[in-house]
Amino acid sequence: MRLPSWIAAHLTALRAVILFTVLLGIAYPLVLVGIGQIPGLAGRADGSLVTFKGAKVGSARIGQLFTDNSGNPLVQYFQPRPSAAGDGYDPTSTSASNLGPESVVDTLPNPADSSDTGTQSLLTQVCSRSLAVGKLEGVDGSRPFCTSDGIGAVLGVFHRDGATGPVTRAVSLNQACPAKPFIARYRNTPVECARFGADYAKAVVTPIRGSAPARPRVPADAVTASGSGLDPQISVDYAHLQAPRIARERGTSVATVRRLIDKYTTGRALGFLGKPAVSVLPLNLALDRQFPKRAT
Repeated sequence: MRLPSWIAAHLTALRAVILFTVLLGIAYPLVLVGIGQIPGLAGRADGSLVTFKGAKVGSARIGQLFTDNSGNPLVQYFQPRPSAAGDGYDPTSTSASNLGPESVVDTLPNPADSSDTGTQSLLTQVCSRSLAVGKLEGVDGSRPFCTSDGIGAVLGVFHRDGATGPVTRAVSLNQACPAKPFIARYRNTPVECARFGADYAKAVVTPIRGSAPARPRVPADAVTASGSGLDPQISVDYAHLQAPRIARERGTSVATVRRLIDKYTTGRALGFLGKPAVSVLPLNLALDRQFPKRAT
């Protein structure tokens, strides 16, 4: 007895669903799990977990914070680059800030709302981070287009003819009143502090370079987060910047710390992509093994 065509078609579809469920939903995952347990691959398949003194302390593929309960850097450890993943290096919330080079104007907090902290632009984030790193490492943390207190040095400049002509008014857009503007005058025009809710849409956004050196002491990866927010490495420049602090806290010489940095520095990807980088977690664990933190 021949089945009706519509029943035959449904049975064919059902057989296809069962077949591909078995192949792709059961067999294929099991094969991949089996491949992942091959010696040499098992560690990577399990997350490249790192063990120290019998305890799992992190992953070689995912960065982590070295801070105290208040979020302050632990001075005896190398610090990673900033992270925009969750509260920092959260693998379940990997992301970037999605802020670009044109993000230079902050959203000011509402003075009538104590819980409103405003929103920092990428420029102000970079400025504040650079200032904090400079203070931690005992170096000049100043950068071009940043104020001395770590805010984006940006003016909203009003011209008589719109975008051209004599300047009629200038506002420090990232300094909420009653703050004192970072410069007193711009083209012979007094600079005002910014007021929450004021309309500065017709102003020409004008970053002010300032007198900071062209090559800041604090490297770029110390003040910017990566695209994933999970980078386990930092630049060699950033590692060397931290070396004097680490040597002081660990009771050893800077030269010794730099030799450790060299040991945990990896070359360019494929020999030509990117720059050499330093793996932070293995380096910090090596410090704990060789130079335990001195009691205070």
